[in-house]
Amino acid sequence: MNTTASRATSASAGAAQINASSLTRIVDTATSVFERIPNTFVAFIARFSIAAVFWNSGQTKIEGLVINLVTGEFSIGWPRLSDSAVALFQDEYRLPLVPPELAAPMAAFAEHLLPLLILVGLGTRFSALALLGMTLVIQVFVYPGAYATHGTWAAVLLYLIARGPGALSLDHWLASRRAQAH
Repeated sequence: MNTTASRATSASAGAAQINASSLTRIVDTATSVFERIPNTFVAFIARFSIAAVFWNSGQTKIEGLVINLVTGEFSIGWPRLSDSAVALFQDEYRLPLVPPELAAPMAAFAEHLLPLLILVGLGTRFSALALLGMTLVIQVFVYPGAYATHGTWAAVLLYLIARGPGALSLDHWLASRRAQAH
């Protein structure tokens, strides 16, 4: 190999090392920044998002009460099960073992209470566990082809079960009060 070709190869290898080293520094810096995202922020976004999914589903099953924090739509009244809710459980959902007349009000109640608890961060882990069970039922018996959507819900719910609601929650406030009392 001649000297000119040897120098070119060495220069090329040196440039590749510098580029790889620069890329490693960029990745390490980005990773360090990402690791500083507070759990409380991630948990709050997770709580708000998953609560909205189930709350909005519950809203389709009732009449007389509309509360949508995102759109600002509010109609305060006494909630009652909509006529279409039982029909939905009879014709589309067809759950085994639970009659539609029982499943519809149970789902409507759970899809309002559990998201509300998750949103304020009270009993978060248990509420998330209940919604994870509901997600599993929906996946297995109602919409088995929607595994991508249900997998996303499950990931958010598992995060809340494993990590909790974060510092901006009633669970955290109650835990700190208990710790102060001891």
